[in-house]
Amino acid sequence: MSPETHEPWPELPWREWRPTIETVHMWTQIVGKVRMALAPPLNHWWHAALYVTSRGLTTSPIPYGRRSFQVDFDFIDHRLLVRDSQGASLAIPFRAHSVALFYQELREGLRGLGVDVAISTRPVEVAHAIPYDVDEEHATYDPAQARAMWQGLIQADRVVKAFQSGFTGKASPVHFFWGSFDLAAARYSGASPREEFSIGWWPSCEPPGPSFYAYTLPEPDGIRSARVRPAEAAFDEHLGEFILPYEVVASAPDPDAMAHEFFQSTYEAGADLGNWDRAALENHPSPRRPPVELPSAVVPETPPDSREAAPREGSTGPVHRHGAHQTPRPKA
Repeated sequence: MSPETHEPWPELPWREWRPTIETVHMWTQIVGKVRMALAPPLNHWWHAALYVTSRGLTTSPIPYGRRSFQVDFDFIDHRLLVRDSQGASLAIPFRAHSVALFYQELREGLRGLGVDVAISTRPVEVAHAIPYDVDEEHATYDPAQARAMWQGLIQADRVVKAFQSGFTGKASPVHFFWGSFDLAAARYSGASPREEFSIGWWPSCEPPGPSFYAYTLPEPDGIRSARVRPAEAAFDEHLGEFILPYEVVASAPDPDAMAHEFFQSTYEAGADLGNWDRAALENHPSPRRPPVELPSAVVPETPPDSREAAPREGSTGPVHRHGAHQTPRPKA
């Protein structure tokens, strides 16, 4: 069966979803901090992020002693699932209950599975930081709104992954940062570990609503006046990045093509103005892949892309895609 590429992108109720988004944001911070506390550190804080799944978000397997466990947000059945490699599991239903109760239920549930982990209860990257264990203010959960937010993430995850496949330099996974509550991915120039081009999607509660974004660090001279595509994209002086509203993309005849045009044009502007060696980073039009089938006697010694060095461990940078950003984004 061929994929349904012409299915319309979902309409997002961003004008009404703030209370639900703010509650889910705190829930993801609690779960994300569990992963950050136990996963081996990686450069750029890649060990701390969550990932989009076909049902919600996941930590991916988290090591704990000689076993592992995984925490999944399920926005279809509206529950949190924790499962370990020995077959044990627990489920916490999503409902209109406080962040404090969610924190307590997850902490007790993990202990019931034999997982004892301590995290900081102070939220990060929000203006009004109420400790999780006493936060009774954020206690809203609208299932339809939460599912819509995740459906927006599904579309963003697809188009960002498609864009990343055309780059042969160092590139990040496509992941969800729970501090800033956005999907993000980065390409690196190779000249410096901090010289990067980042793109992503943010489920904003403020006009113009959920948006795709793109920025280059360090910010090259002339980037703010660079001409990018499509015409609806613009540089936001307050955020310090290019913005393309989700609603513009979703209503386009070909949303995927418009998103790709935005990513490609902002990448070209940042890389050219930043004097990146694009010929070295883009010398293959598509990723190299092994044959679909190999003769049984032919087994490659290493995967095609395994020659790239593993990311360096350890970092003192913030748990946030805006590591060197000068103008923090307003919080959802």
